[in-house]
Amino acid sequence: MTTSKESEAKRPLKLNRPGKLQLKKTVETGQVRQSFSHGRSKAVTVEVKRSRTFERGSSGRMKEVTESGKEAENVLAEAADAAPVETVEEKPSSKHHLSAEERASRARALEIAKEEEASRREREAEEAERRAEQAKLAAEERERREAEEEAERAKAAEEAKRQAELEAERAAEQAAAAAPAEPAAAPAATPAAKPAPKAKTGESDDAAGRVKRKPAAPPKATPGRRGEQRRRSGKLTISQALDGQETRQRSLASVKRQREKQLRASAGHQPHQPPQKVIREVVVPEIITVQELANRMAARGADVVKALMKMGVMATITQSIDADTAELVVEEFGHKIKRVSASDVEIGMRGADDDPEALQARPPVVTVMGHVDHGKTSLLDALRSTDVVSGEAGGITQHIGAYQVRLASGERITFVDTPGHAAFTEMRSRGANVTDIVILVVAADDGIKEQTVEAINHAKAAEVPIIVAINKIDKPGADSARVKQELLQHELIVEDMGGDILAIDVSATERTNLDKLEEAILLQAELLELKANPDRVAEGVVVEAKLERGRGSVATVLVQRGTLQVGDIFVAGSEWGRVRALVNERGEQVKEAGPAVPVEVLGLNGTPFAGDDFTVMENESRAREIAEYRQRTRRESEITASGRGTLEQMMSRIKEGEASELPVVVKSDVHGSMEAIVSSFEKLGNEEVKVRVLHSGVGGINESDVTLAGATGAIIVAFNVRANPQARELARRDSVDIRYYSIIYDVVDDVKAALSGLLAPKQQEQFLGYAEIRQVFSNSKVGKVAGCMITEGLVKRGAKVRLLRDNVVIHDGTLKTLRRFKDEVREVKEGYECGMAFENYTDIQVSDQIECYEIQEVARAL
Repeated sequence: MTTSKESEAKRPLKLNRPGKLQLKKTVETGQVRQSFSHGRSKAVTVEVKRSRTFERGSSGRMKEVTESGKEAENVLAEAADAAPVETVEEKPSSKHHLSAEERASRARALEIAKEEEASRREREAEEAERRAEQAKLAAEERERREAEEEAERAKAAEEAKRQAELEAERAAEQAAAAAPAEPAAAPAATPAAKPAPKAKTGESDDAAGRVKRKPAAPPKATPGRRGEQRRRSGKLTISQALDGQETRQRSLASVKRQREKQLRASAGHQPHQPPQKVIREVVVPEIITVQELANRMAARGADVVKALMKMGVMATITQSIDADTAELVVEEFGHKIKRVSASDVEIGMRGADDDPEALQARPPVVTVMGHVDHGKTSLLDALRSTDVVSGEAGGITQHIGAYQVRLASGERITFVDTPGHAAFTEMRSRGANVTDIVILVVAADDGIKEQTVEAINHAKAAEVPIIVAINKIDKPGADSARVKQELLQHELIVEDMGGDILAIDVSATERTNLDKLEEAILLQAELLELKANPDRVAEGVVVEAKLERGRGSVATVLVQRGTLQVGDIFVAGSEWGRVRALVNERGEQVKEAGPAVPVEVLGLNGTPFAGDDFTVMENESRAREIAEYRQRTRRESEITASGRGTLEQMMSRIKEGEASELPVVVKSDVHGSMEAIVSSFEKLGNEEVKVRVLHSGVGGINESDVTLAGATGAIIVAFNVRANPQARELARRDSVDIRYYSIIYDVVDDVKAALSGLLAPKQQEQFLGYAEIRQVFSNSKVGKVAGCMITEGLVKRGAKVRLLRDNVVIHDGTLKTLRRFKDEVREVKEGYECGMAFENYTDIQVSDQIECYEIQEVARAL
């Protein structure tokens, strides 16, 4: 029979009756002992919270989900999956009807879960074994330490026992010696003073031994405080001081100071000697910040600011100072200064000149130029097809702007495929003299046209030899003689007419006389004696550069001397990089490229310009420094335009002796006006200055004209024509001066005035007056002074003078002083007396005459 308490516990919980509605506790508390250093510990309360999860059961009521419940459900699910097929087929209307594939997949999943569970249990067992092994090792180590401590305590106790026995024997000997001297006083001694009877019992003997050994026993260390005695060994307590058992010891700080002193002495340092100041060589550029200067001197920034304030320069630590101020600061701090310029980073960049014995012959670099539709591209394709290697490989697979042709004879020719003469001049304007020979293509049936004349002018400005290729000789209207006659108008005299210009009749479509053209190129190259040193670091020029997707910045480089290899660090203009790959004109990757070999270079960190130099450097830091300097200078040049093409700056350069001619580019609306302007310019020159017409043509001003003018520093004279928008933008960017005219007399007058201003002025002498020396005085400060009378005109201080004796000039110099009554005056007129002294001349006599004159500069005119 159940009790009343059990019946109450089984009753359902109702809200209309008084009671408590609560859940079980989910928080378990406990205490853990936490240990600290020096044997300290602390009790810490720890709470463990358990999460409870409820879900609706099969009966519809909520129940708590536990781990054991989950495992039971998993077992039931596995049993349901493993049930025979007949059991499932008995209830076709059930929602859990499974096919054979589903049952097989569930069986496989069950096997996998069992395998994972087995592996998990194996891992847990291994982990438990490992923890047990660690616990065993820790217990053994603890036992070993306890045994060592016990042995030490036993040894200390044995030593204390031995000391106590020695003291007891010594006390007994002293008592035995004193006993015969006082036999009568022994009975009168008090019981407390009598020696303890030792032979009565063993207990009294042990007690006496314990009493004697107790003061000498070492203090027992409490558990957990083994280091307490060691830590307090250097301290003196009150009880120890009163007992007199321990003396005063040295402090730990004193021991530490003594140890540091010994270390310094062993290292060779003198403790009392002040450190010597290090004198450094401080590298100072043109502009440097105060903080950077302090870092290079290894000084505090505040000290540098104080030094600047003493000099009267108020500058913060982030401001920049010039090199002169920095030099004063460096000398103030006692260092040595080394002044450098920003451009010094490029010193030694190109290396030393090559030894003539190390030079080897290299292939010539040829550029093909000419008028549109005169067969330049066809001729290039025809020359390219003569390449032995490309013929074997089945044709060129990639065009990179430059390629090398190997002839059957073994000779090589490098062709640069520039898009017209504009890029040719653009490269030359950057100082890149890439081309050795220019092939001028002229159609035999069309003759010389406007762009042919431009190509001739560009080739002449570059001062490179020209080979004329008269193309299309297979056409019916071809007349090569007429082409040769037209070339005479442009000062190109072919060999047939007694000149030195090679002219070859070729046909690109019929491949006629291509071998003769190649022979002419090789002959001209032999006359030029083209050589280079391949056994050095590579130097070259960028023919063209572009940004390709997937490859980055790609530059076509023509190596001029040295050998370029994969992995070299280089500088290309204001960009730098490392050679990741070299690709030739056939799309093949190569390991190196020698002189006059064009290759594509991958590995740039930016895209350079066509015509930029390409130089291999020794390390990455030097390459980055040069590239950063060039980027700064390029930005500065963009901000402040150079203005190299303005007429005023051209005049200033000619006045300074930097130029003796005025280069111009003439563009006109009609051919007659152009010829009249050019002929007028040719008549304006003389022996000192002259006008050089680089190019003259009919039509508007295009980009080619601006590029030519920018490369040569010329001005553009436009007569009744205008520049197109692209040319105007290019002229504005390169600061090329374009002058527009509508009256031909204004053109001639402006150029004549410019040339007149370029002429050196004429020196003209102007007479001022005569003076006669009446008396000669001596002055300790000035020397000899002539007392004179002005007989004609006037005399000015600082003017030129001549000393005449018997109408013969014996001295020509400058008047040093001009005085009247001890006062320095500017001039003295006729009929007055004055005193004169000459500059660096004292040989004067009475009756000598002085001629005074001035030199005036008179502008010359053409």
